[in-house]
Amino acid sequence: MINLSNKSFLIFVTLLNVINFVDRQFISSFAPFLKSDLGLSDTEIGLLTGIVFIFFYTVAGLFVGTLADRYNRTKIIGVGVILWSAFTAISGFAKNFFSLAAPRLFIGVGESTITPTTMSILSDRYEQKRLGFAAGFYYLGVPVGVGISLLIAGYVEPIIGWRGCFYLLGVIGLLLGFLMLYVKDSPRKNISSKPESKSFFKIITILHRTLSNSKSLVLTIMAGTLYHVVLGAAQFEVIWAVADKGFNPNYFGQINGWIFVVFGVLGSLFGGIASDWALKKYSLPRTWFLLILTLLLMPLAFTRYLEIDSILFWIGICSSAFSLGCFYGPIFAVIQELVPSTIKGTIVAFNLLCLNLLGIAFGSIMFGIMADYAVNQGYEDPYTSLLVGFSSIYLVLGPPLYYFAGKYYQSDKKKLNEIFD
Repeated sequence: MINLSNKSFLIFVTLLNVINFVDRQFISSFAPFLKSDLGLSDTEIGLLTGIVFIFFYTVAGLFVGTLADRYNRTKIIGVGVILWSAFTAISGFAKNFFSLAAPRLFIGVGESTITPTTMSILSDRYEQKRLGFAAGFYYLGVPVGVGISLLIAGYVEPIIGWRGCFYLLGVIGLLLGFLMLYVKDSPRKNISSKPESKSFFKIITILHRTLSNSKSLVLTIMAGTLYHVVLGAAQFEVIWAVADKGFNPNYFGQINGWIFVVFGVLGSLFGGIASDWALKKYSLPRTWFLLILTLLLMPLAFTRYLEIDSILFWIGICSSAFSLGCFYGPIFAVIQELVPSTIKGTIVAFNLLCLNLLGIAFGSIMFGIMADYAVNQGYEDPYTSLLVGFSSIYLVLGPPLYYFAGKYYQSDKKKLNEIFD
C-alpha cells in the first residue's frame, strides 16, 4: 500500500478531481460539435449535462456517502475512477443521443464516489483552521477541469476529433484509478478504526435529524443549490458564445479555457485561504464571506454580455471564473464544520444531491427547453437573454440565504454538538 503524506494525498485527489470535471464538462465543451455531428437539440444537450448524468450521480452519491462512513475510502474512489473512465472512452463511439446518454448514466455512478469520500478523508487529515484551504485546493478541480476541458476542445479536437478526446481522457483516468486502489486510507477522527456498522436507513434518519436541527446547514445548502441552477444554465456557454457572440468554437475554447485555469485557480486559492483567515481573525462565518464576495462581484455579473470588443466583456468572463473558484472551499468547509464526524460523508453526498439534482439538472434542462423555444420563435440573442435571467434570480435570492446561514451558524453548531456528543 502507498502511504501518502497529507500534502501528497491532497495533490493526488485534486488531480483526480480535475479529471472528474474535465469529463463532466466534455458535453458542454463539445456541444457545438455534438449538435452538428449527432443532430442534438438544446433540450437534449440539457438532458445530457443534467438529469441523464446527474440523477444517477446524486442518487448513487448518497449511497456512496454511507459507504464512505463505513468502509475503505481510497478503494471506493479508485473503483469509481475506473468505472467513469471506462464509460468515458465508450462515449466516443456514440452515434446519436441515446448511445451518448447510456454511458453517461454509468459515468454518473462512477463520479459520485470521489467528492463525499475525499471530503471525509480531508476532514480527518486536516484541522478545522486548515480545512477551508484543503477543500479550496481540492476544488481547484472545478475551474481547472472546466478550463482544461475547454482547452482540449480548442487545441486537441482539431487534431484527433471529439471522439478521440473521449478515448484519450478515458485511458488517462483508468491509469489513475488503478493507482488509487493502492493508496492507504487515513485513520478516522473521533471514531474507532472499525466504525459501527449502520444501515442505510439509520444513517438517513440521522441525516434528517441533523437537517432538522440546523437552519444554517439548510440555508447553506439552499444557497448553493440556487447557485448551481445558474451553473446548469452555464452548460450552454459555448453554444452562447458561438450563436450569440459569433465565436469560432475552437477559438473560444482556447481563450476561455486559459481564463478558467488562471482565474479559477486564483479564486479557489483565495476562497479557501481568505475564508480561513476571516474565520480565524474575525470569527466571520464562511457564508458571510461568500455574501460579501457576491455583493462585491455583483456589478461585474452582467458585463460579460456586452459586445466582445469591450474590455468589460473580458473582465466579466474573468470575474465569472474567479467567483466559481471561490465558492466550493468555503461551502464544503461549512458543512464539514457543522456536522458530526460519523456522517460527514453522508451530509456531503446529500449536499451534492441538492447542488446537482435540484441545481444543475434543473437549470440545464429548463435552459435547454427555453432555448429551443426561443430559437424557434426567432428571438434575438436568445441565449444571452436567458443567461441574464438565470443570473438575476441568484443575485436577488442568494445574498439573504448566505446572511441567515451565517447568523445561525454558531448556535446551530453548538446544538448539533450537544445532540451528537
